[in-house]
Amino acid sequence: MSSSGSSYGDIHRYEPARESTAAAIAIVLLTIVEVVFVFLFVYGLMFSWASTEAGNMFMGALLALIFLDLAFILLLYRKEFLPDVMIVKKRRRKWEDLYTREEDKDGVELETGDAWETVKRAVYPYYKK
Repeated sequence: MSSSGSSYGDIHRYEPARESTAAAIAIVLLTIVEVVFVFLFVYGLMFSWASTEAGNMFMGALLALIFLDLAFILLLYRKEFLPDVMIVKKRRRKWEDLYTREEDKDGVELETGDAWETVKRAVYPYYKK
């Protein structure tokens, strides 16, 4: 597919999500495990498990497991339940980044008139001829 007929924001490729049942079951199980880890972490905070060195390491490991489990849930959801969409984006030319119109992209020619007038205009830009 050629990109010459595409403009900004056109959808170039759209593949619907697979929505597999195995991924849905895995997300539900990982969510249950996530709730158990969060419950243990909050319970440990309430009863100050982190006051000992071993308890502190256990609470840190629980927090790490919470974030790892959440990462796997989000990874599965993104891969299996979100569509694959590629949107056309074209690189803008440098003169477009400066908010310059296309006809002004090469600039203006220097007037080779009176040099003293040019100096006055450079020093005081509001100077009128």
